[in-house]
Amino acid sequence: MKAECIGDKVKLKDKLYPCTVSMAMDLVGGKWKTVILYHLKDESKRYSQLLKEMNGITEMTLSLQLKQLEQDGLIDRKVFGDKPPVKVVYSLTDFGKTFVPALNAILAWGNQIAGKQGEFIGIF
Repeated sequence: MKAECIGDKVKLKDKLYPCTVSMAMDLVGGKWKTVILYHLKDESKRYSQLLKEMNGITEMTLSLQLKQLEQDGLIDRKVFGDKPPVKVVYSLTDFGKTFVPALNAILAWGNQIAGKQGEFIGIF
């Protein structure tokens, strides 16, 4: 029997999943979560930097995805200052950094697909 299927379910933070793949995809799945993690893998960034770098994401979507990633413990949100405008910086937590090897594999796979079946077009 496969390790992810030893029991009937997998539990993480009071959520039940049918397998570990389902659990992992809940944490990093969707259109934007992995992209956000990619942009934070090498350095901390402010909200405005992320918004600028992630062409096509709306402010509301970025805000929601950042909150979910923070709740799941993958990113850390640090607020500097007491009065508006405050400086907010996002970074990977130690738990979030454990996903970097998977991010690098996804990046390499995407580059391979683009190189063989697609093409890289200019700078956005």
